[in-house]
Amino acid sequence: MDDPISIQLLDKAVEELHRLPGIGRKTALRLALFLLSQKEEIVEHFGQTLIDFRKNIHYCRCCHSLSDTDLCPICASPKRDHELICVVSDIRDVMAIENTGIFDGVYHVLNGLINPLAGIGPSQLNIGNLMERIRADKPREIILALPATPSGDTTAFFIAKQTASLPVKLTSIAKGIAIGDDLEYTDEATLGRSLANRTEFRL
Repeated sequence: MDDPISIQLLDKAVEELHRLPGIGRKTALRLALFLLSQKEEIVEHFGQTLIDFRKNIHYCRCCHSLSDTDLCPICASPKRDHELICVVSDIRDVMAIENTGIFDGVYHVLNGLINPLAGIGPSQLNIGNLMERIRADKPREIILALPATPSGDTTAFFIAKQTASLPVKLTSIAKGIAIGDDLEYTDEATLGRSLANRTEFRL
């Protein structure tokens, strides 16, 4: 029996696409063949966009969300309520909450959750930066918009202990979010109600 078709450049393209999360080899092959069918300038533009994204994207110096400027548009906006800070796990949660259209405060992105089993402790997250921000900016309220998971609960309790002696109101989104659900997968109406009906966080 003949060996399967092997084209070095195609195999390499498939292997690179296969590195992306959720992309199996069959899907990677389909994507590679799709790109091959496009005009060369379209593929070059696609590739250059990815290169520019990787080189020029960085973290907002205030909230640690992704940004292509020193301050993200939300932190830089005078129309946002800077005394109301919503603490989230990552940028996907920011996008989910923004899609509700009801939140006019600002954010603080932890870039992860405390997970001892995975070797992730408080020092590896942006919790220290959050404490510094609270002391410097003196916001009136911190909203914990973290997932209802063991890691989310652990992170929330740690932040609550850290802020216990500070003059700031600490609240948590209402439990309209199902146990174990991530914010990014929650429908906008439910997430919006959870934000609007947030409750005071108690240790």
